[in-house]
Amino acid sequence: MSELLQRNPVHVIGIGMHPYQFPTETPYVQLGLHAIREALADAGIEWKQLPLAVVGTAALGMATGRVMLRHLGSSGLEVEQVENASASGSTAFRIACLQVAAGERDAALAVGVDKFGDGRRAVLKDGLAPLSPTANIPLVKFALLARRCMREYGLTLEDLGHVAVKNHGNAALNPYAQFRKPRTLEQVLGGAKIAGDLTGLQCTPRGEGAAAVIVASEDGLRRLGVDRRRAIRVLSSVSTSERLADEAPPGVPPIVEMVRESSQAALDAAGLHAKDLDLVELHDAFSIEEIVYSEAIGVCGRGEGARYLRSGASAIGGDCAINASGGLIGMGHPLGPTGIGQVAEIVRQLRGEATGRQHPGARVGLAHMIGLGSVAVAHVLARE
Repeated sequence: MSELLQRNPVHVIGIGMHPYQFPTETPYVQLGLHAIREALADAGIEWKQLPLAVVGTAALGMATGRVMLRHLGSSGLEVEQVENASASGSTAFRIACLQVAAGERDAALAVGVDKFGDGRRAVLKDGLAPLSPTANIPLVKFALLARRCMREYGLTLEDLGHVAVKNHGNAALNPYAQFRKPRTLEQVLGGAKIAGDLTGLQCTPRGEGAAAVIVASEDGLRRLGVDRRRAIRVLSSVSTSERLADEAPPGVPPIVEMVRESSQAALDAAGLHAKDLDLVELHDAFSIEEIVYSEAIGVCGRGEGARYLRSGASAIGGDCAINASGGLIGMGHPLGPTGIGQVAEIVRQLRGEATGRQHPGARVGLAHMIGLGSVAVAHVLARE
């Protein structure tokens, strides 16, 4: 995949979003069409010019894409649909880029859309008795990881709380975010504990929303006549899954090693190092994740995640802005759209169009998403 992207450049030419929000009676079709129309307008093209649409959704069911897209006109385009838990949108974007890089299509739409579903997961239907009633609940797993890091690495409650303070502050500047209110450390730590030491403001909200991204090849850029000055290059895209615990380095949880391995593979394919990154959008469904994943990605050393955050290095205007969008904690996590929303944020930042939260001089960004299972999908994007 990444070799294809090096030989056959793929560019993001349009982005659009429906703001993430708490569950409403709004039909998912309305959410998705809002994002798609915004992406088409951003690219300056028409719906009938797109030959492919890849739809990422985790909770809506069969034929989500075709049912939604027919409202834009039945143009005969290829429609694909993918479900990969929280990484559904990231996977849809990867497939769209792969099709374009392979020359199957010269342009494609990747769109993620979801409404809050019933939460049924395949792991609850595998025919195996769970080790405990909470064995398959992500919140519990990450609360235990937080306790482990506090015990082994000296993390404090304040360290966890500062992640939420930063990301709620970033989200307050983002018109697409679900939470739009800055929070103090006292508010974050003073809230009700949901599991272990994680309070409500340190956990992602669930809700609904949509995000859309349009990509094109060099031929597609010419055919569509888009403005190359706003096109952002996709340098690499990588997808992996979790390995056995005994294959990870001693003391490193398998999910953290998965993040390290996938992000390193994406950076290697792009010919870059973690220190080259100006922006990272990562899976921070729970505050502990940003600390351990920033270390795994390599923007700081192992055991330095909390210090990196406290120093302001991960803030907008710092060394590498992590979750300038507000992340999952502040922007929200509707599942299907989340990974595409990460890409849209990075594109907006690399264009210099993130009004009110612009990270200065941004040239390279990493979008990294994980999903139940566990799987990881990483993309590196750059301003040419």
